[in-house]
Amino acid sequence: MRCVFVQFRCIPGQTYQVADAIYDREVVSELYSTSGEYDLIAKVYIPEDKDVGHYLSEALFDIPGISRTLTTMTFKAF
Repeated sequence: MRCVFVQFRCIPGQTYQVADAIYDREVVSELYSTSGEYDLIAKVYIPEDKDVGHYLSEALFDIPGISRTLTTMTFKAF
């Protein structure tokens, strides 16, 4: 499994609906509300045999109320 972090910027007033929809999909390990440019951050484990972009697009990015996302890949450094 590969760990990625996905930040979500939501349409104003839609953050709670987006968060509920993300949890309903059952693909995130953790989900937090954040301050700053983005409203939510999720920790997602991607199966090794899946393409990260396709997986996230099919699993999360079609949720209504999301205006922008930022995906951060992680690498084992130690």
